[in-house]
Amino acid sequence: MASISLRQKPHAVLVPFPSQGHINPLMQLAKVLHYKGFHITFVHTEYNYRRLLKSRGSNSLDGLPTFRFVTIPDGLPATDANATQDIPLLCDSTSKHCLPHFRNLLKKLSSSPDSPPITCIICDGVMSFTLDAAQELGLPAVFFWTPSACGFMGYVQFHRLIEKGLTPFKDESYFTNGHLDIVIDWIPGMKDIRLKDLPTFLRTADPNDIMLNFLVAETERTKKASAVILNTFHDLEDEVVDALSTLLPPIYSIGPLNLQLKQIPADNEPDLVRGESSVIPAEFLEETKERSLLASWCPQEQVLSHPAIGGFLTHSGWNSTLESVCGGVPMICWSFCGEQPTNCRYSCKEWGIGFELGDDVKRDYVEGLVRKLTEGGEGKEMKKNALEWKKLAKEATTCPNGLSFLALDKLINQIIKLDV
Repeated sequence: MASISLRQKPHAVLVPFPSQGHINPLMQLAKVLHYKGFHITFVHTEYNYRRLLKSRGSNSLDGLPTFRFVTIPDGLPATDANATQDIPLLCDSTSKHCLPHFRNLLKKLSSSPDSPPITCIICDGVMSFTLDAAQELGLPAVFFWTPSACGFMGYVQFHRLIEKGLTPFKDESYFTNGHLDIVIDWIPGMKDIRLKDLPTFLRTADPNDIMLNFLVAETERTKKASAVILNTFHDLEDEVVDALSTLLPPIYSIGPLNLQLKQIPADNEPDLVRGESSVIPAEFLEETKERSLLASWCPQEQVLSHPAIGGFLTHSGWNSTLESVCGGVPMICWSFCGEQPTNCRYSCKEWGIGFELGDDVKRDYVEGLVRKLTEGGEGKEMKKNALEWKKLAKEATTCPNGLSFLALDKLINQIIKLDV
């Protein structure tokens, strides 16, 4: 039988999108909430749970009495080793298959003597099926959008881009005829943004494109959330955050979460699973065996904090960008998909901490950028800017007056208040 103290704990059910770049920030938030006194239920999809067990060992997800891992089916075939790399398939499958199983999980948790009554659901912004279950049970649903604020704003504007005829493209020629160079001057809080700087899921000529329509639906459903969490800090993205605040439920900028975690004494932080397996082509290993060192995993945040690091070649994913900001490290930005081009644009043009690596990647050009970053005058200015952002990021998460630190406390108070 659960103790009285356990029954009185606030209980947060966290539901990440089953991709590592989404799981990590949700896990960071879960650890912070656990330290703040919450009972945590962390919901993996069955497919991702199996992958984590395979890569980390059979006992790696046992959790703690007040920090538990559970699973729900996701509709993905167990035999497909790379299903989580197919983002459209993953989004389509979770949105169509997870709700009834999540509903049953909530009922099971609500009747369990081993956990407190559920206080709230905190879901990834693209796992909005949880909203239906939350509404049925009268629970607050908080949406955690894991991109940058500028990247998230790009997604929020997808419906207007469709209304204005900017996407879907009329035909395949629009990928190369200069259409992507159109300047978008009407997005609140953003300036000098080109169509190609916005998230890449708008780059389609198919009106039935899964990702375009999925993201329009998910951002629209965000308007029904009890609150919205962003893993950023106000000084970095103040104009965009302020603009989003006029469009959506209360927004809490509580990042960088990796720095919020540093407020937790080491002996109080739960020792939970991290990392994931990766697949590297055999040809790459053969080609680089005499001139590279390849590790299966490394603590990227610690590496970026090392004083020997002069720059970071990054795909401009938001987690990596934030870690670079926190380490005071300037970047060479080689964006690939999603909101990475938006992060790249802001890193290079707004924050002054990066050089963009274009599509025509040649050895001499890359060498020139590296030298420019580590030896040139521009690079030194970027390092200065990066160190200033590092300082502001630390201030934002520092007790007792950091804006992100205060926003986190305000969020917790709202969650508890909504549950009363």
